[in-house]
Amino acid sequence: MTTDLGRPRDPRIDDAALRATVELLGKSGFADLSVDAIAKRAGTSKPAIYRRWPSKAHLVHEAVFPISEATELPETGSLAGDVREMVRRTAGVLTTPAARAALPGLVAEMATDPTLHTKLLERFGHVLSQGLTDRLDDAIARGEVRPDVAAADIVEAIAGITLMAIITRGQPLNDAWVERTADLITKGISA
Repeated sequence: MTTDLGRPRDPRIDDAALRATVELLGKSGFADLSVDAIAKRAGTSKPAIYRRWPSKAHLVHEAVFPISEATELPETGSLAGDVREMVRRTAGVLTTPAARAALPGLVAEMATDPTLHTKLLERFGHVLSQGLTDRLDDAIARGEVRPDVAAADIVEAIAGITLMAIITRGQPLNDAWVERTADLITKGISA
């Protein structure tokens, strides 16, 4: 039997730090965001933050992209409907003010640190490795999807198209955009 030494972590500190991160990102952006400012706003200390997250990038990633219903795989009853809902949810998450403020810095840090890239994406690994892969296998067996399509291909297509649209469009990603994008991806993976 293992005995934990010391006090158990207070989940209120986690919540306060995540909230403070999102709030401060909107004001300062990723580059000017400091762990010290997050700790002060959250009513805690830098050591308490670093006990929970190994770097600012880890904290920002978890704050801006929380594991929630938005990151669960949709079950609409059809692959086309599932892809459409994945596109809608991805656009919803990536267009929040906090995500727009965090993305340039997170992308830059992940590009220079492959271990950070791997660690951050591991948070969503269960979505790819279990649910989406199983759904694709079923769709392939039904003859709906080409057998060479992998879950990572779909995720990259959705995220890539959405990020490019955010960067290049001056208007919000509306329902018409979601429909066109989902249709494009669904047709691209169809058998």
